[in-house]
Amino acid sequence: MSNLPLEVVEMVGQTMAKVAPVTIGLALVFTVLSHFWACNPGAPWWRKRELVTDICYWFFVPVFARVFRIGLLVLGASVLFNINDADGLIAFYDNGHGPLSQLPLWVQAVLFLVASDFMLYWLHRMFHGGGFWKYHAIHHSSEDLEWISAARFHPVNLFIGTILVDVILLVAGISPNIMLWVGPFTTFHSAFVHANLNWTLGPFKYVLATPVFHRWHHTSLEEGGNTNFAGTFPVWDILFGTFRMPENVLPQDYGVADEEAVPAAIGGQLAYPFRH
Repeated sequence: MSNLPLEVVEMVGQTMAKVAPVTIGLALVFTVLSHFWACNPGAPWWRKRELVTDICYWFFVPVFARVFRIGLLVLGASVLFNINDADGLIAFYDNGHGPLSQLPLWVQAVLFLVASDFMLYWLHRMFHGGGFWKYHAIHHSSEDLEWISAARFHPVNLFIGTILVDVILLVAGISPNIMLWVGPFTTFHSAFVHANLNWTLGPFKYVLATPVFHRWHHTSLEEGGNTNFAGTFPVWDILFGTFRMPENVLPQDYGVADEEAVPAAIGGQLAYPFRH
């Protein structure tokens, strides 16, 4: 136990070292793309309001997610499989376990993407109603929607959503090795759908979530804020009647209703749900 603080600091350092170059790469890519194919005119992303808030989330979220994901995986192995020692945990999770781990890695990766997206679709709809909205409103509070807005999630939203879904599928037996493929895809795609791009991908808009598809989701409720809940595969919205992609029209205004008044700074946003 005496080494735990040191291990946490080391984990934070490793995560930051991975996030920094990825951030630079994404910034360069979307700076160029949005220059030529912007969905909404205006200042470039680095001059947007609340940029500091989004940067804080961008680096905070990966650290938070990694710490809690590992913690839940350890807890799951202990409670469900009675595995408590470090070597046993490493052996148990190293290449997955059970029938799912016997599948080829690419099949496990596809299964993970489809199953997680299906669960996240319904969790996303849940967060748009009742007492859950106050947590999800943080993500929708960005009025200058950009690629770096992708990480603006309240920890409660992040925990019940992405982290819990990842843990369920890994505890079910899928190998963590698939994250070598899935991780870069989900990071890029999440930034992609929040980017200021007018891309619909033509007929492929029914196959893969695009910037225009997701930007409709960030508009007001009257415009489309209660549609397009899928993170990756729009088929869920098509099947369950929540798909919206009007022809030859681009979304314009983003954010939450004025009466909700979400603070601009990350500290105020983290406290916001508990004050409402």
